[in-house]
Amino acid sequence: MEKTIFYTPDILTNSELPTEEAQHCIKVLRKKEGDEILLADGKGNFYDAEIVQANPKHCIVNIIKSVYQKKNRDFNLQIAFAPTKNMDRVEWFAEKATEIGIDHFSPILCQHSERKEIKLQRIEKILVSAMKQSQKAYLPQLDEIQSFSQLIKQEFDGQKFIAHCYPQEKPILKEVYKKGMNALILIGPEGDFSEKEVEEAIRSGFQPISLGESRLRTETAALAACHAIHVLNW
Repeated sequence: MEKTIFYTPDILTNSELPTEEAQHCIKVLRKKEGDEILLADGKGNFYDAEIVQANPKHCIVNIIKSVYQKKNRDFNLQIAFAPTKNMDRVEWFAEKATEIGIDHFSPILCQHSERKEIKLQRIEKILVSAMKQSQKAYLPQLDEIQSFSQLIKQEFDGQKFIAHCYPQEKPILKEVYKKGMNALILIGPEGDFSEKEVEEAIRSGFQPISLGESRLRTETAALAACHAIHVLNW
């Protein structure tokens, strides 16, 4: 039976569970002093710990054993996407991509963007929940929203792709992605990237790609790209 995981990013310097985790542990699951629980720091480490103070506001634990879990893949995946007007779709993508496996979320502002800002705290909670639910040891990095131009100028050690819908010859992702390589994939807003943005990305070393014949919503395209990279690495 899988254990409930509690997210404790600072457990090595602070033996107290974060408030929300403490409340879930003591109030909801009714854990008591002496009970053993499983912790994760989101950096690759799991910890077996014993509760020494069962308080829903100040739950203190003692680490019994730590286990480092090496990533089960040799590539990193970053997806830069334009958040949709409907935040439920952004949150759905964040949850499902974390379950599948992603290292880096980068929200971007594009010329045709419908949403100019996002609440990172809400998405961070979803990432933590998805990490725990899928029994993962790593929490994906989540960036502050930034402009398209800022993002494409950043250094990246790997292959860089831009998925767009303009009628020009574009290879399918599986035809150009090299197994084991880090990947950065740009996914545009509902109105797609502007032609100027596509040109700017190409000048910055991004290769235009297709994700198939269907025209996909932003969050569907982002998740399809995420899953495709994993399938291509099997």
